[in-house]
Amino acid sequence: MVYEVRAASVEWNPTAERLRELTEKMPNRQVTEFGNVVVKARVDSRSARSTYVVDDSTNATKQTITREEYDRVAAGQDAYISGQHMVVVDGYIGSDPSFRTKARLIMEAANANVAGMQQQLYYPVGPNYDPATWQPDTTVVYTPNLTAPGYPDDRLIAVDLRDNITRVLNSDYFGESKKGGLRMWNNIVYNRGGLALHAGCKVMPRDGDPTSILIVGLSGTGKTTTTFTTQLDSKPAQDDFVALMPSGKVYTTENGCFAKTFGLDPRYEPAIYYATTKPDAYLENVSVSEDGTVDFFDTYYTKNGRTTWPFSYVDPWPGNEVPPAEFLLILNKNENIVPGVARLDREHAAAYFMLGETTGTSAGGKDEEGRFLRVPGTNPFFPRHMADMGNRMLELLDNHELRVFVLNTGRVGGTDEATSKKVTIPYSSAIVQAIVEDTIEWVPDADFGYEVAASVPGVDDVEILQPRLLYARQGRQHEYDAMVARLKKERKEYLSGFAGLDDAIVKSIG
Repeated sequence: MVYEVRAASVEWNPTAERLRELTEKMPNRQVTEFGNVVVKARVDSRSARSTYVVDDSTNATKQTITREEYDRVAAGQDAYISGQHMVVVDGYIGSDPSFRTKARLIMEAANANVAGMQQQLYYPVGPNYDPATWQPDTTVVYTPNLTAPGYPDDRLIAVDLRDNITRVLNSDYFGESKKGGLRMWNNIVYNRGGLALHAGCKVMPRDGDPTSILIVGLSGTGKTTTTFTTQLDSKPAQDDFVALMPSGKVYTTENGCFAKTFGLDPRYEPAIYYATTKPDAYLENVSVSEDGTVDFFDTYYTKNGRTTWPFSYVDPWPGNEVPPAEFLLILNKNENIVPGVARLDREHAAAYFMLGETTGTSAGGKDEEGRFLRVPGTNPFFPRHMADMGNRMLELLDNHELRVFVLNTGRVGGTDEATSKKVTIPYSSAIVQAIVEDTIEWVPDADFGYEVAASVPGVDDVEILQPRLLYARQGRQHEYDAMVARLKKERKEYLSGFAGLDDAIVKSIG
């Protein structure tokens, strides 16, 4: 089904310059010291509580609305649009002609920054583009200034996977545009026999040949940082979502990057900093003083400051030339007994992928920030039964050998800085390089059945690698043992709660 745009006026696929012009007319915008534009949105994170899937369009069992209710909301949104000035941005999710999907964003011109940011992420339409004949595979209809009374915060993200249309009401946060298209794309990829991963992808030389590394992680846990940190002349190929297909084939999705800006420091993240400070980058909810000075460390409004910019700014690996994946890194930003790195066998790989353990960040809003979370696949945008995700991952692991690891990007030993240790960006970078070069000395972990590192080149603290040693040295062995018992019990109960999940995944958690 193609959504027909009936508005008071429509601008079809406006240029980047035109979208910047419209953005600069917004009352909540400001031009920064870098010459780029920042918008302070009313909404500062994605709205999970307000997201509902139409119940006859998917097998999802979480928040759903009926087709009748969706049609009511759609009619109200269409009536509102009939009196508005709208912009339409068309493009592709993915660049490979054999796999890419046509995408469309329909946005109020009054919030043109969202359209400008989305245009940077879509792969562009070709020279023969004609809006009259463009048949989008996914459509996001976005009205930030229309409320949805009766829904949480009077806000609604309604997802119709039958017609691949997502309607967004009363949110001006860019992430709802980006994730709106990718959530529907998740379902398209599954139906093609693969699995959409909430993952970055980097390509690194290994024994003279390029090898692909997939980095799975919840927003704000270090996925982008790990992807863009350079080891052995590695290059980023994708920042946020990839499709993993049989035989390890990887398809990229976006022509730009949507990165967090909190704590952005050119010493540790030079590529992201360089791109973020370019004149045509868009900033969202980043602290800026009256004279345009940017402060990436100010949290007065939110920690979830964001930026978009073209991927070309970071000298990426060509998206259509990504070799089959060899490594899968599951990021776990934790603060207890998760080691700096653990090596997983097949069943453990599927289990820890499904556990998706991490500490929530500001990307998930105040309901998630600082809380311990379990998000299957670290992918809150998977719109199907979660068992589908775990079982498909097991199938892909059987079809193609992937070496799978858990990486802790947080702390070991707890939240108290006096008695815990930070897994720093240099430590994480050294671990990634050692994984690819196969220079880690592994030993069995007696508690969890995976392997932990006895030594890693570039990591000079064994207690980062084996948290048990830290707890023992500090006389906290009882605390460690109690946490082991609790995690085993909770993990098995959690995995057992997914009806239809392969029993081998559940049993792997001893």
